[in-house]
Amino acid sequence: MIHTKSYHSTTIPYEGRSLLLEGPISSGKLSSYQFHSGLESFRPAEKQKEALIEIADLPEGRINVVVDDQTVVGYVTFLYPDPMERWSEGNMENLLELGAIEIASAYRGISAGKNLIKLSMLDPAMEDYIIITTEYYWHWDLKGSGLDVWEYRKVMEKMMGSGGLEWFATDDPEISSHPANCLMARIGTNVDQKSVQQFDQLRFHNRFMY
Repeated sequence: MIHTKSYHSTTIPYEGRSLLLEGPISSGKLSSYQFHSGLESFRPAEKQKEALIEIADLPEGRINVVVDDQTVVGYVTFLYPDPMERWSEGNMENLLELGAIEIASAYRGISAGKNLIKLSMLDPAMEDYIIITTEYYWHWDLKGSGLDVWEYRKVMEKMMGSGGLEWFATDDPEISSHPANCLMARIGTNVDQKSVQQFDQLRFHNRFMY
């Protein structure tokens, strides 16, 4: 499968100036940016920058970012699912995972995440993919946000919904381990029925729950 990447950009207002939303960006461009110290949900900011640079170099990897004066203050990643997860079992070339989305705390509350996901779906090539995201409450910033798990889930559903992702049922043990966890997905308009059936088989290993 040929992974085409069509660059798009837009701006949103922030404290009297504009933030740049752009992507997918190359590893070289990502390297030229500073990385906000608040982007440390998954690992220290500089280590996370290194990880994103590696993803940007993957044929299927996509990094879209929010930039404030040459500093990345938010990002979203798209890549193939982790080989250890069930979503990689079908070796589907047209299934990508929204692996991570993070916005520095000082830039929250301005719909940066929502607009970043919207931007991600402007690329016509995204219609060739099934895009999934697995939401686990233990990854959420409940303390920093002051929200409970159900309030935070509503925020995540609304943000993912801005890019056309919808809730999908699954018997995946990790997702099923807590009612706030969920699988969301967007099936592109160019995805064939065989791929949809493969995705259904990945969602349900227990055929009696199908």
